[in-house]
Amino acid sequence: MLDGSAHLPLVLLGVRGGKRETLLQAARASLGQPAAVVVDWAEWLEQPALLTASLARPCMFKIDSPGDDARVHAVLMREGCASLGRSLPRAPDHGEIAVSDDWFAGLTLALQGVAAELSALPHVLSFNAPDELLLMTDKLACQRHLAAHGIPIPRLLGPIGGYAQLRAVMDEHDLKQVFLKTRYGSSASGVVAYRRNGRGAEQATSSASLVPGADGARLYNVKRLRSYDTQADIVQLIDLLARQQIYAEAWIPKPRHGNGHFDLRVLTLGGRPAHRVARVGARMMTNLHLDNQRADVASLLGDKDHAALEQAACAAAAAFPQSHVIGLDMVVRKGRAHVLEANAFGDLLPRLLWQGRDTYAAQLQSFASHEA
Repeated sequence: MLDGSAHLPLVLLGVRGGKRETLLQAARASLGQPAAVVVDWAEWLEQPALLTASLARPCMFKIDSPGDDARVHAVLMREGCASLGRSLPRAPDHGEIAVSDDWFAGLTLALQGVAAELSALPHVLSFNAPDELLLMTDKLACQRHLAAHGIPIPRLLGPIGGYAQLRAVMDEHDLKQVFLKTRYGSSASGVVAYRRNGRGAEQATSSASLVPGADGARLYNVKRLRSYDTQADIVQLIDLLARQQIYAEAWIPKPRHGNGHFDLRVLTLGGRPAHRVARVGARMMTNLHLDNQRADVASLLGDKDHAALEQAACAAAAAFPQSHVIGLDMVVRKGRAHVLEANAFGDLLPRLLWQGRDTYAAQLQSFASHEA
């Protein structure tokens, strides 16, 4: 452990000029700290020596999300396909849902390279460990990991190969409604809330839009949720998503607020819950980018719920001991808490304060105190 870590330079592997880097640099300035050294993801993938040079002296180091940078996506896909012995698929259109195991294989190679480099650099203090970032990015593996550590999660129903298997799994477990999630997706991309009733009616709600084309239908992310009510559309939606690997989990009821319901995003810093916000929506997905509303958590939860949140968040963070910053999606209801997801890059929460600091200023202070 290094002394005086608050005064060490910060190296950021991120997207230069992106929202995350902009907010982090503003936080550095607000704390009177020099700007972080930015190693751009796309540039680093083409020139690995850039990161090596930046980490040559004692420093703090944070790996940030590669985001939706098309250049990064292309390189990760190319490297991932090569490692899996596959031919490179066509480049996705803007907004097209195309997060597959090819991409994840490329990300795995990249972060394994970072891990190998860090293992030989004891003078570098890392905000997050590459292997834990990968674990949280693989949503199914992450939920299995949390369950193995005794963290309450929605009941996992396993991988789903298509519509027919989904119906068979629901019959087996006597379920009327489930959530389907893409294994390597984020921000509700490809998530489907599926339900049926005893009369045979069924509905799938998703931010994925089916767009017909000459070579078959494609899926695109849209900002507003849409519902599919005909079996033909639902079959096509689920079968297309299944090609990108999806899994099912039991539907957890969310607590009501006004005319909607809510879940929580809780940011843990150094193993403790810090920033928290309720995400309130009238539909099944409450992600804030889907035009849902923020609400104050303190006003929505009673004492037992607050205690359940604290306990579950601490336990979930402890399952990732080398990750200083984790974003947890949670449902807290009737004195019980369930963790829906652990997000490796869940700190992009503009204007959300905890003890007077935004998520970036707070994590900088917390990390320096933790490592001192």
